[in-house]
Amino acid sequence: MFNVISEGINWAGKTISIETGKIARQADGAVIVRYGDTTVLCTAVFAKTPAEDARFFPLTINYQEKFYSAGKIPGGFLKREGKPSDREVLISRLIDRPIRPLFPEGFLNDIQVVCTVLSYDLNCDPEIAAMTGASAALNISGVPFLGPIAGCKVGYSSDEGYILNPIHQTQLDLFVAGTNEGILMVESEAHELSEDTMLGAVMFGFRSFQPILEMVKKFTEKAGKSRMQVSPFEEIHSDLLGEIKSLYITRIKDALNTKDKAERSILLDNAKEELFTEFKERQAKVVLDGLFESILSTEMRNTLLASGKRIDGRGPDQIRDISCEIDFLPKVHGSALFTRGETQAVVVSTLGSSADEQIMDDISGDRKERFMLHYNFPPYATGETGRMGAPGRREVGHGKLAWRSINPVCPPKEKFPYSIRVVSDITESNGSSSMATVCGSSLSMMAAGVPLTSPVAGIAMGLIKEGEKYVILSDIMGDEDHLGDMDFKVAGTERGITALQMDIKITSINDAIIKDALAQAKLGRLHILGIMNKTIASAKNELNENAPRMETLAISRDRIKDLIGPGGKIIKEICERTGAKIDIADNGIVTIFASDKAKIEEAMEDIKGICCPPDIGTIFDGKVTKITDFGAFVSIGNKEGLVHISNIAKHKIPTVASVLHEGQEVRVKVIGVDDRNKIKLSMKDV
Repeated sequence: MFNVISEGINWAGKTISIETGKIARQADGAVIVRYGDTTVLCTAVFAKTPAEDARFFPLTINYQEKFYSAGKIPGGFLKREGKPSDREVLISRLIDRPIRPLFPEGFLNDIQVVCTVLSYDLNCDPEIAAMTGASAALNISGVPFLGPIAGCKVGYSSDEGYILNPIHQTQLDLFVAGTNEGILMVESEAHELSEDTMLGAVMFGFRSFQPILEMVKKFTEKAGKSRMQVSPFEEIHSDLLGEIKSLYITRIKDALNTKDKAERSILLDNAKEELFTEFKERQAKVVLDGLFESILSTEMRNTLLASGKRIDGRGPDQIRDISCEIDFLPKVHGSALFTRGETQAVVVSTLGSSADEQIMDDISGDRKERFMLHYNFPPYATGETGRMGAPGRREVGHGKLAWRSINPVCPPKEKFPYSIRVVSDITESNGSSSMATVCGSSLSMMAAGVPLTSPVAGIAMGLIKEGEKYVILSDIMGDEDHLGDMDFKVAGTERGITALQMDIKITSINDAIIKDALAQAKLGRLHILGIMNKTIASAKNELNENAPRMETLAISRDRIKDLIGPGGKIIKEICERTGAKIDIADNGIVTIFASDKAKIEEAMEDIKGICCPPDIGTIFDGKVTKITDFGAFVSIGNKEGLVHISNIAKHKIPTVASVLHEGQEVRVKVIGVDDRNKIKLSMKDV
């Protein structure tokens, strides 16, 4: 029934293999990748005709994790997988970014790649298997894909050096992907590592995934279909391209000489609309748009390479004007307004208790995240109308990049037990809004009193490359990102890099370009940090007056159940009465959060009354709660003690009930605590 074709190697001490011909045979390309015991099904399907009115290449990557792959049932009310988690979105983007540049210009057929995790091995990352499978499925499908690609993880420690696909946490969490020609994509979080260390990690990863590329090539030779032939876009429409250029080149040059983004956009949009109207009978709108963009890109790139001057008049390494402001919102815990040229971020930090931590439910196991960073990009930021709703893939990705940039300098929970949520609302955008978020987040967190170990700044670098000649651009604008060859984001402190993200739009770049970009980015980062430090250079000594206050108290682990009470009754009553939030750790550390000190002190007294034994000799006014043959139980504050029948009166009494009754108010003295923490009381010794 099945014509199974497979290929496998031993890679870094683990077996990785690709197989096709058994599952999902109606897809254009379908493979099963096994990496250790991690198993991922990857399929690729493409439309055989171009999409109508496509404005960009219609490639969709869907990565999905089945909970059964780890022997789990999904949490929550609906016990089935629903909308993609942030993790699934981020891995989908991770696979998309190195694949997208490897399709020919003008190829606009719909393509969908689906990667499904069927079995999950904790020691073998599914994203590595998914990227390998996506590349292999495309390679054998017949689509004009210039792959294969491969990727791997790289860790680093000063003791071990570089580590391939680490299974433990290190000073570096880096994912790198590319072809055998060079690097296409980098995503990383680092603990203030140097530029040389980061470059070494990227090149270590590049060398390490070469065996995967060779395996996919051998597999393709056995199982690949003949690829669709696609002629170069500009070659097909060369006559029309020349005609359009002769008619519109002057207007394009005038637009590129306009420094104001809004005015430049109006000039280009007007020229395009006239083009669409004049040539609508001769060619489809999508083709006309592509030809216009080709002329625009060529003109901008040639001008920059020839003169070294950018659209807005800056030199290649020059950074736009920067403005920093903190505490401009009166009732929040920490706020910052960061403006760089025509890009602006309003960033707000909010502090909460551990009850506010984000619960993460995925196949790798449930966990809590105390530091959250959310990035929002409303359409008005670019002067447009658009849909407002749940965050898209871009917003999730940019928010995670900013989170990676700040997370290495966040204080540990032992030092700063608050949960932290940072929200960045982009109010203006002309490139590099994710790096504006990094700068604004650092400012707003320090303004809120979060003791970051160092301020963090970020900068986006660009590249214009023609043949062997290239120019690296600092602090790129939107047009330079759109028309250039690289989007290279670097964040870090004065000591080193905390995050690095690189996306290449050409087939690859070499280590020399990466090295130059890192060196130029460092100068830019230090320049930005210098401006930020003039506004605030370290966290405020005290929390913002609107932030919740906090105190901690250590109780015996044996008394935790007493504080919680049956069904949580006692702790709920304290929280409702005092207005405080109370978190109880398994080790007996009780953390009390409240808006003012008086509420904390009130809750503290209640907790001490329940969990801390009273001093021997202390006298209380109490109330009898229960009568027994051997004595009476008396409530003293939030505790209860026993008055033995022999300690009720100085003389002998016939029965307890002959002297006391339930509800009777009495004065008692603490005379001891037994080995079960039960309080002994006396009435006769008062």
